[in-house]
Amino acid sequence: MIPKPRMPDLLHGPSTQIGKPVRRVDGRLKVTGAAKYAGEFNVPGLLYGYIVSSTIAKGRIARLDTSEAMKLPGVIHVFTHENRPDLAWLDRKWKDQDSPRGSPFRPLYDDRILHSLQPVALVVAESLELARYGARLVEVEYEAEPHQTSLVMNRDITFAPGKEKGGFEPPPPPRGDPDGALAGAEVKVDVEFTQAPEFHNPMELFASTVVYHDDGTLTVYDKTQGVLNTQSYITKVFNLPSSGVRVLSPFVGGAFGSGLRPQHQLFMAVMASTVLKRSVRVEMSRPQMFSFGHRPETWQRVALGAKRDGILTAMIHEAVQECSQFENYVEIVVNWSGQQYKCDNVRLDYKLSRLDVHTPLDQRAPGAATGVPALEIAMDELAYQLRMDPVDLRLKNYAEIDPNTGKPFSSKELRACFEKGAERFGWYRRQLEPRSMREGRELIGWGMAAGVWDAMQGQASAKAVLGVDGKLVVSSATADIGTGTYTVMTQIAADLMGLPIEDVTFELGDSSLPQSPIEGGSWTVSTVGSAVKAVCDIIRSRLIALAGKMNGSSLGGASEDEVMFAEGHIIVKDDPGRRVAIKDVMRAAELTVIEEKALSVPYALARMKHTLGTHSAIFAEVRVDEELGTVRVTRVVSAVAAGRIINPKTAGSQISGAVVWGLGMALEEEGLTDHVLGRYMNHDLAEYHVPVNADIHDIDVIFVEEHDEVVNPLGAKGVGEIGIVGVPAAISNAIFHATGVRVRDFPITVDKIRAGMRLHLM
Repeated sequence: MIPKPRMPDLLHGPSTQIGKPVRRVDGRLKVTGAAKYAGEFNVPGLLYGYIVSSTIAKGRIARLDTSEAMKLPGVIHVFTHENRPDLAWLDRKWKDQDSPRGSPFRPLYDDRILHSLQPVALVVAESLELARYGARLVEVEYEAEPHQTSLVMNRDITFAPGKEKGGFEPPPPPRGDPDGALAGAEVKVDVEFTQAPEFHNPMELFASTVVYHDDGTLTVYDKTQGVLNTQSYITKVFNLPSSGVRVLSPFVGGAFGSGLRPQHQLFMAVMASTVLKRSVRVEMSRPQMFSFGHRPETWQRVALGAKRDGILTAMIHEAVQECSQFENYVEIVVNWSGQQYKCDNVRLDYKLSRLDVHTPLDQRAPGAATGVPALEIAMDELAYQLRMDPVDLRLKNYAEIDPNTGKPFSSKELRACFEKGAERFGWYRRQLEPRSMREGRELIGWGMAAGVWDAMQGQASAKAVLGVDGKLVVSSATADIGTGTYTVMTQIAADLMGLPIEDVTFELGDSSLPQSPIEGGSWTVSTVGSAVKAVCDIIRSRLIALAGKMNGSSLGGASEDEVMFAEGHIIVKDDPGRRVAIKDVMRAAELTVIEEKALSVPYALARMKHTLGTHSAIFAEVRVDEELGTVRVTRVVSAVAAGRIINPKTAGSQISGAVVWGLGMALEEEGLTDHVLGRYMNHDLAEYHVPVNADIHDIDVIFVEEHDEVVNPLGAKGVGEIGIVGVPAAISNAIFHATGVRVRDFPITVDKIRAGMRLHLM
């Protein structure tokens, strides 16, 4: 059932758990090694599969010889497109919860090669080592065809994607006369940016362990951000009933969007298991983690026009992103620019360019992490031309309502983010001129940027079971990819029911649990948390009704609005001495358990009338070695407005981790492609650089107070994405302030800084 919304009094009493920095309830399991991941579940007779990957980017398989691999004792089977089972597959009519428009990639479908490292065979053996060795003996000959893997070379061959139901929103139509306003602007900036491909690279490799039961049913342990999505994929492709496939994913060792779609190791493992009628595990190697989705390579142009007092008069933001030959992956890259600042003359344009690569994939703050930094760097350049403080320029063009839609924001405390972030950082001690701050051989630079992300909510269900012993178990088929879902949902339920945290258990990662969408987009707290609140509200109502029927109840017929739940009791708010224990209420009603289920849906009308989002202001300090061009990011202050913060400890960790990744985006992460071979050259963690401990210094996170009674019943917004948006721009702007060198080709590596410094000194 769908309970009626209770907007004004969100938690019906004083909060005992929400807002507290509660330690992760799953922390002990993780640090002791008791938490098991998809590739760690063992069963008797388990077989192991190893994937053979293509060595060309485009063409066909001319010959495939598996005979030498099959001669090895212990090799059970080698699957190829020539001997795979007939399957239902997927077509354009079916979409998983995160698939773009087009035909999804079908492993071992035919002899066509669509991208480098495409799986072309699976060797199944009695041990992983044997399967891996057998994969080396599989001989594959190709007929290569000319390929195109360079966005720079293909940037002019583009198309505009259409609107997708429940998905991509094309840029809003132009307003005013942006080209004319730009041409006549008193001050203008017109610059181009490039962003290299970036890869998720979570610590846990993608793995699927498929347990085959005697009755033909499957238990699948999968690395995924949505067990129901995985279950749906398996049942559709292999034509199996939902009752015959149970998917479990209790722990995920990082994903960042890479687990939103089922990856090909899942297909391989299920295929092998159903054909061989054995339990099978398939795990990707680290190089194979570069064989599927990634943050797409992007080209952007941002042009800004302004009056000499800083008022924006023109804004043009154009972007071209790569996509595959078989799917139209899209991101919201340019729309944010039309929302971020007031401007009467705006044109936003977004196009795709087809390359011979795998379909890109959502990666932490997809679109915003690419588009917002381009805008924020251009705003910094405009500020320097105007000789205006970058914060003051943003405040001068502050949007009180959404310029794209004309709707008010449900809440927007970005001004407070600027104020509190600048104060904590000491921003106004900054000298305006580049190269004006130094210490020894290091040039010191201070930069800042703003960030924005959606505050989304989906539909979800939750179940709650309250025992007469006072223990509560709440469940939903969501995921915890390291963000703290276990902990936050436990806090919400404990708070609502007035129970100690240790008496509440939250269960997730099981397809047999109540429906929940994939965990992504920073919507899990608002979506699943609202479902947890809804089911707890139902149990609260039942308990209050039962308490009213007790002989001699001290509640004296008090209504729901007059009571609160705390310390395992139902208590009259105005007279705390009038209380009754929850256990006593259940015993009086002769109940051993109370079990309820609830569905939570977004407040459609209220949300339709508002723009919902999170906002941030990021301040960064860098130190650049004047001779070597090396960069150290020594301080970052991130001030975030994200509604009610359920757990400042886990939320703060989310923001800190996002800042680290933002540093990686700005300075290190880059998929380097050999366009002759059409493949990534640095497909390992030795050559693909990510931030390490030595790269990270002081990170200070501030959550500004923000009340929102529109976004969801909890007033909470997600923080996973907003933490990274704007960080690359703040670091880039700080590098310019330190050196006078503006690098618009991300990542900003030493060679680019040194080249710019040489030009600067000429």
